[in-house]
Amino acid sequence: MKNGITFFRSFYVKVVLSFIFSLLFVALLGNFLLLRYSLKSQFTQLREKIKVIAQTAVLSLDVSGLESVPLSPAGVESDSFRELSSQLLRIKNANPLVKYIYIMKKTEEPGIYMFVVDLDAVSGGSPKLNATSFPGDRYNAGRFPEMLKAFDGPRADQRLVVDEWGKMLSGYAPIPGKDGFPVAILGIDIDASDVYAAERGLLRRGVFVLFTGIVFSLLLGSLVSSRIIVPIRKLIEGTRRIGVGDLNYRVDIRSHDEIGQLAASFNEMTLGLSEARKKLHDYFYRMVQAMIRSLEAKDPYTRGHSDRVSELSYDIALKMGVKQEDAEMLKKAAQMHDIGKLGMHDDILNKKSGLSQGEWDTVRKHPEVGEEILKPVFLDRRMLSVIRSHHERFDGTGYPDGLKDGQISIFAQIASVADAYDAMTSSRSYHAALGREEAVARIKAGSGTQFNPDVVRALLEVFGLT
Repeated sequence: MKNGITFFRSFYVKVVLSFIFSLLFVALLGNFLLLRYSLKSQFTQLREKIKVIAQTAVLSLDVSGLESVPLSPAGVESDSFRELSSQLLRIKNANPLVKYIYIMKKTEEPGIYMFVVDLDAVSGGSPKLNATSFPGDRYNAGRFPEMLKAFDGPRADQRLVVDEWGKMLSGYAPIPGKDGFPVAILGIDIDASDVYAAERGLLRRGVFVLFTGIVFSLLLGSLVSSRIIVPIRKLIEGTRRIGVGDLNYRVDIRSHDEIGQLAASFNEMTLGLSEARKKLHDYFYRMVQAMIRSLEAKDPYTRGHSDRVSELSYDIALKMGVKQEDAEMLKKAAQMHDIGKLGMHDDILNKKSGLSQGEWDTVRKHPEVGEEILKPVFLDRRMLSVIRSHHERFDGTGYPDGLKDGQISIFAQIASVADAYDAMTSSRSYHAALGREEAVARIKAGSGTQFNPDVVRALLEVFGLT
C-alpha cells in the first residue's frame, strides 16, 4: 500500500498523468473549437456564396419587362413573363446549387409579398409540394426576417428555414427599377440536404481527428519522460495560436518519437487550414475583381483603370527592390483600390461638371468604405493600407487620415503614384487624357509634396526616363 502511494507521488508519474489529462483536454477543446469553427465557417461561406449568386444574378437580369408581367395565373402566357423566365433558367443552369429561383414584389399588406416570376409555374417539373407560384400568388414573407430586409441589400437566411417547399437555405437580392430604387427581389433556394451533407463530412473528419488525438494521448503518456513538459507547452501554445487565427504558426519539436509525430500532424493540419483560408481569399478576390469590373463597366472612361494601376504598381515596386512576394501582394491590393466606390451613385462617378461639397465629401469616403469591405477577409494590414491610404499625400494634406511621409505605407505611396499617372493619361468625363510626357512632368512636379520622391524616381525608371 505504501509503495502504491509513493508511486503516485513521484514527479515522473505526476508529469505523465498531467500530460495525459492535459493533452486529452487540449485535444477535446481544440477539436471542438476547430470543428465548431469549420462548421460555422462552412455555413458562413455558403451564405456568402448564395448572396453573391443572387447579387450577380440581378446584375445579369434585364428587368425592363418586370412591371408589365400580369399579376394573375394567366400572366405565365405573357411575353414579359417568358423573357424573365428564360433569364432565370439560364441563371439556374449556370449555378448547380440553385434549386428554386423566383422574383417577388411587395404588396400593400405588411409582410405579404407576391410572386411575379417563378420557374416552376412553367417548367413542367414536379410541383413544389403542391404549392402554387403563379404571378400574383401571395406569400407570407413575415416568417423570414432576411427576406423582409432584402429590399435594402443582398441577404441570406441565418439558418435553415421551412416553408411550403421544404427545408431550404435562401438568399435574396434587390432588383432596382429605372429610378434606381428596388421594385422587387430575386430569391434563390438551395436544398437543406446539400448543407447537411457538408456538415456530416466535417463531423466525420472531426470525430476521426478527435479519436486519433485521444489514442495518441494515451500512448504517449505511457512512453515519454519528464522531457515531455517542454513539448506539451509548445503544443498548447500552438493550439492557442490557431484558436486566435494564426494559421501560419508552426510547432517546432525536433523529435522522432510520438510527440514529434504529433507535432508534424499538427503542422500539417494548420497548413491545410492555411491553404483553405488562402483558397477562400482567392475566391473572395475573384468576386471583388468581378465587382470592380462591374463598377468600371458603368463608365467607359475608367474601363481597365484598376488593371493598369495594378500592373504599374507592380513594376514600380520591383524597381524599388521590393520582394517578389510583396510586389504580388501590392498588385492584388492595387487592383482593388477603388472598391469603396461601389457604394457611390453613378451620377457622382460620371459627373462632368464640378462636384458639390457634399458630393466631394462622399467621394473622399471611398477609401474608408473600401477598407471596411475588405477588412473581414484580408487581414494583411499592408493590403488594407493600400485601400485606405492611396489618396494620402507625402506632405500630409491628403485624405482620409492626413498621414505624411513615413506614416504612409510604402505600398500605398506606390499605388498613389500609379493611380495618379493612369488617371492623368486616361480620358475621363471631366478631362481629356494627357500624353506620357506631360503626365510624367506633373508627377515630377508633385515629388516631395504629393508623392514620395523615391517612388517618383522608380516610375521614371519603369519608363526608361532616367
